[in-house]
Amino acid sequence: MRLLSTLVGLALAVGVQPTPIRIRVAARAIQPGEIVVLAVTGIEPAAAAHVRAFDRDWPGYRDDDGTWRAIIGIDLDVAAGDYAVAVRVDSASGTARATHTLAVTAKPFRTRTLTVNDAFVNPPEGVQARIEREAAELNRIWTQSNATRLWTGPFARPVPHEANSAFGTRSVFNGQPRSPHGGADFPSPAGTPVVSPNAGRVALAGDLYYTGGSVIVDHGLGLFSFFAHLSSVDVKTGDAAERGTVLGKVGATGRVTGAHLHWTLRANGVRVDPLSLIAVLGESGNREPRTAHREPRTANREPKGVS
Repeated sequence: MRLLSTLVGLALAVGVQPTPIRIRVAARAIQPGEIVVLAVTGIEPAAAAHVRAFDRDWPGYRDDDGTWRAIIGIDLDVAAGDYAVAVRVDSASGTARATHTLAVTAKPFRTRTLTVNDAFVNPPEGVQARIEREAAELNRIWTQSNATRLWTGPFARPVPHEANSAFGTRSVFNGQPRSPHGGADFPSPAGTPVVSPNAGRVALAGDLYYTGGSVIVDHGLGLFSFFAHLSSVDVKTGDAAERGTVLGKVGATGRVTGAHLHWTLRANGVRVDPLSLIAVLGESGNREPRTAHREPRTANREPKGVS
C-alpha cells in the first residue's frame, strides 16, 4: 500500500547556529480516525523530541533506527482544516523548533442499522451503576499509559480475517442513534484465538456490560488496543504480553449481532482506526481490508457479527 509522505525542514535553534529539523510524515490518509507517524531527524545527537498537535502533547520516542518519532491520532470528530504541528528537539547544543501543517480532509461515514437485545439499547435501571462504573474505569485507563514504549517492531493483526465493519460508521441500534463505531470488526469464527498485535501490558481483563469478554493491552506512550466480545479471556490484568500472545478467543458476548472480534485503538485518548496503525506501522504484506475502500452509503444493514 502506498502511504502519504511529506518532508519539511524549518527550524530555529536557540543559542547556536540555526540547524534544520527534518520532519517526515507517514499516514494512510490525513483524515479523521487516522494515525499519523512523525519522524524527526537533523539534530544529532538529539536527547528528546516533543510534539504538540490538536491541543495535545504527543510523546516522542527513539526508534530502533535512532530516529525520533511520534504517533499522532486524528480523532473521529476532527473537522476538515489546517492544523499546526509544533516540534521541539532538545540536544546538547541547544533547543531547536520546527512547525508543520497537517491539512485534514473530510471523511464521509456511512450509517448502519442493527437489531440487538433491547437491554443493550435501553439498559434496565439495575445495571446503570455497573455501566457508569465501567465507563469510569475505561476513562481512567486511557489516562494511565506506561510512560515508555513497550512495543517493538511492526504491529500485526489480532486475527487473520479481514474486517467487515468500518471504523466511524454511524450506528442506529433498534431504531435509536448511538455513538459512532469506534473500532474495526472482524468476522472471525467463534473460538478463533485473539493475539496481541504487539508487546505491552494487560491493563484490563474481564467482563464488561456492553463489550462482554474484554482485554485491553497498553502498548505504552498512550497507545492502547481494546478487544471485545471474547468468549474466553486467557490473560489477567497486569500480565506482560508479547506480539502473538493469546489474549482470549472470539465470541459473541455483550452487545453483538453474532460472533466476531471488535478491535478498538486509542492513541493518547484519541479514537483512531486500528487498520490505519497496521497500514503505517504494520508488517509487510498486511493489507487494509477491501471494505475500507468502498464508497460510503447513506444507510446500510451490516452483516451478522458486528457491534
